[in-house]
Amino acid sequence: MNYDYEDESASDRGDALEQPSEAQEEEIGSQYDKSGIVGIVYGDVGTADLKCSVTAPIEKGEYVQIPHDSAGMVLGQVDSMERKTNLSDEKALLLSQGEMMDIKEKVLAKISILGYRDERGLLQTPKVPFKAGSPVMRAEEDLIIKVIGIKNDDKTGAYIGMLMGHDIQIQLDINDMVSKHVSVLAKTGGGKSYITGVLIEELLKHEVTVMIIDPHGEYNSVRDPGEDSEFNAAFGVTPRGYPDKIIEFSANTKINKDAKPLRFTLSNLEARDILALTHVKNTRQALPALKKVLEMIRANKPTFSLKDVIRTIEAQEDSNNAQLIQELLYLDEIQIFAERGTKLDELVQKGKMTILNMKGTEPDIAELIVNRVTTSLFEMRKINAIPPMLLVVDEAVNYCPQQGTTACSKIMRTIAAEGRKFGLGMVIITQRAAKIDKNVLSQCGTQIILKITNPLDLKAVTSSVEGLTAGTTEEIQQLPLGIAIVCGAGLQVPLFVRVRPRESRHGGETVKIIE
Repeated sequence: MNYDYEDESASDRGDALEQPSEAQEEEIGSQYDKSGIVGIVYGDVGTADLKCSVTAPIEKGEYVQIPHDSAGMVLGQVDSMERKTNLSDEKALLLSQGEMMDIKEKVLAKISILGYRDERGLLQTPKVPFKAGSPVMRAEEDLIIKVIGIKNDDKTGAYIGMLMGHDIQIQLDINDMVSKHVSVLAKTGGGKSYITGVLIEELLKHEVTVMIIDPHGEYNSVRDPGEDSEFNAAFGVTPRGYPDKIIEFSANTKINKDAKPLRFTLSNLEARDILALTHVKNTRQALPALKKVLEMIRANKPTFSLKDVIRTIEAQEDSNNAQLIQELLYLDEIQIFAERGTKLDELVQKGKMTILNMKGTEPDIAELIVNRVTTSLFEMRKINAIPPMLLVVDEAVNYCPQQGTTACSKIMRTIAAEGRKFGLGMVIITQRAAKIDKNVLSQCGTQIILKITNPLDLKAVTSSVEGLTAGTTEEIQQLPLGIAIVCGAGLQVPLFVRVRPRESRHGGETVKIIE
């Protein structure tokens, strides 16, 4: 396979001359099973990466193995590929005009070295470069499992899919997820809610206690079995629902009719908390007035309603309180406060998933709900009053943004930093990685990354995830639907995973304008 490089640059000519000839390929191939060889090492060879002249079909992202004198068989991954040809722009013009042209080409690949396991079982990379002319072979599955450290345990593993290009199940260690937190990152329509549904199914099968902040009311579909399809058998998935595992609460039961009402006891709130839910402009004046009223009521009634607060303020006949009264009347219409609030043992039940359905709830009210509930979860886990659990926060940028603060920003940072010590794990889901609080995102030891194209979000992901190569970073922008990059959770290197089909019905489908 010689090149006619009279129209190529000097550097291209040099690179081409370093490649093995057909005779060399045949000589090397006779020493190995030719069917397993996909290329031959050529050029300047290092220990962290090498160049490969491709001799058989192979794709970017595939795993390969290369023999090494001291390390034995070493695992690598195709990081990038290119096709070199002798077709110059002048020859291309002649070809377009119908002139016959002898086009010679060669496919080249760059291989990133993942390493090998030494006698102690530790992941190592060779200390001496590979030899030029060594064969590059398609990796055997046993070597992939051993080097990457894939450990599947049906007792503690959450089965999320198959390693891309292989029939190797990928499971995330649930204990690791609780102790190190998880982030699910993707652009709009990238499949965040779908793979989150897969995770939830696995957690429910393992009787893990879960609470999900559901901004759009789409996770109650886990009750219903999904559709059967040709892909289910390939992944070993059978459609099923989890109706006996779901508890649903909502502050707006007019819209979310199947949910139980979520209510808070007003007597537990301070004046500042109540004012934070209003649009009162002159808080300096309103705060002392509201504090005084609450003190007066608490002196006579241990429990009270918002109507009691409004009547007491009105009785003072102070015109300066007019706006405060109007804002409190608005809060009273929402009916989120009651003399008897929802108890925590109603909200959290061992082995079940509690959905806090925020559909139709005003953003400021949603912030209050998340703040009050998550604060209670954290405090109760500190004294072991509720079971160890995972808190799943969808559209997390609404509750812990990088710019500015919300009513629940502080508790989100606290859970991210300290929750693992008390058995309170967190799953952060967002389509804007760049806009999420870095103090929260950086605490996520497991990342599930789907397609991301926004440059700022991509930068935020690559800067927070270890082990991503340049090729992997580029691949994130081109990931097809249904493929995720998984990092952490006991895995030594980032993995491309084909997400398994949902067992339950997916509730996050895009609404179609035209059928």
